[in-house]
Amino acid sequence: MIGVYIRCMQIVQQILFLLLSAVAVWLFTKKAKEIRRNILLGVDKDLSDRPAERWKNLLLLALGQKKMFRYPLVAFMHFIIYAGFIIINIEILEIVLDGLFGTHRMFAGTLGGLYSFLINFFEILAVGVIAVCVAFLARRNILKLKRFMKHELDGWPRSDANYILITEILLMTFFLTWNSADRALQLQGNPHFADHGNFVVSGLIAPSLQNLSSSTLIVLERTCWWLHIAGIFAFLNYLPYSKHLHILLAFPNAYYGRLEPKGKMENMQNVQNEVTYMFKPELAPTGGEEAAHKFGAKDIFDLSWKNLLDAYSCTECGRCTVACPANKTGKLLNPRKIMMDTRDRMEEVGRNINTNKTFTPDNKTLLHDYITTEELRACTTCNACVEECPVSINPLDIILELRRSLVMEESNAPAEWNAMFSNVENNFAPWKFSPDERDKWAEEMRAES
Repeated sequence: MIGVYIRCMQIVQQILFLLLSAVAVWLFTKKAKEIRRNILLGVDKDLSDRPAERWKNLLLLALGQKKMFRYPLVAFMHFIIYAGFIIINIEILEIVLDGLFGTHRMFAGTLGGLYSFLINFFEILAVGVIAVCVAFLARRNILKLKRFMKHELDGWPRSDANYILITEILLMTFFLTWNSADRALQLQGNPHFADHGNFVVSGLIAPSLQNLSSSTLIVLERTCWWLHIAGIFAFLNYLPYSKHLHILLAFPNAYYGRLEPKGKMENMQNVQNEVTYMFKPELAPTGGEEAAHKFGAKDIFDLSWKNLLDAYSCTECGRCTVACPANKTGKLLNPRKIMMDTRDRMEEVGRNINTNKTFTPDNKTLLHDYITTEELRACTTCNACVEECPVSINPLDIILELRRSLVMEESNAPAEWNAMFSNVENNFAPWKFSPDERDKWAEEMRAES
């Protein structure tokens, strides 16, 4: 009779687990498709060249965290969390299979000693993740590092970082408590919990739980098991709404990162053509009027899909802003805010499409409504933000495209810029000297000598 009851409860758990898994995967897939659609609202750009270099960047920057190691202590702490997320979650495979088939520690018998080694490694890593998350919470909320106190992080963005760190602490705690209760049941000789050896962390906690009754320990073990996997599924569906989406998008973003030298700007072919036609009219098209060109970007639809992928990949770490010389001198430019604004505009456009099935003009644009003229004009194009980003994000590319739209579409430029443009147009140089007079200073110096 008891065996039948246990089997019925097992079947109920399997059904509940199947439903939980299906709902979690469906919700994540639905949101992932929306994000992909939003990214592809951008202009097409072919980034399939030089695959060997791209794979190298993926391995070094995304997997190897290369840029993070400029700051060794923080890099080590970040790597602990990163490794915890990647490696400890390998055990999700066992949890999922146990949940679907009603088994318990399915891989223990198959892997033998390797299983004990893996669980021991996972437990040590879990303790490390808890310690580092506590340290990161202290940095944000007690030490209050300056780059985490900027106004663009007010409200949700600042809370988001805390929620993630607290969630990781809880997930690791559930994992260790579940293992400890399991070990305590093994020590009690419970027939449903086979002895798989003493794990390094849970083995220290288990003796303190041995005095609890078997039924209490089973409830504790099952509760933590369910909370751990439910927490992972919840975390999975929280990611697309969080800056921690970079955990997934850092890999494609590093692969599709810019390979050209950082100081090299992309020429606009249509502008280049106009200059060519001016000097060589015979090359101009003669088959009627050429289609009107749009210069730069005013909204997300004018940016490339890589620019939009950058925005979703932003970690909001603020290293770009800390490195920005314009920001350091009190200017409005803030590269992190540029990326956050681009993502916010994408999300707003996405909601518009969800409601109307297609984008309905909302009288808003990324330029002016989200990012101001003053921010764009402050940029010196020094590439410091690009150099600092740990996941190959390029705020400068977005800044340049928006600034091109300002100048070339709206003729919106400071008087100093307009004077320079006029000199370039008339004298083929930024200075107010005709080409014939450009070397006059050298002749005067020779005459004086």
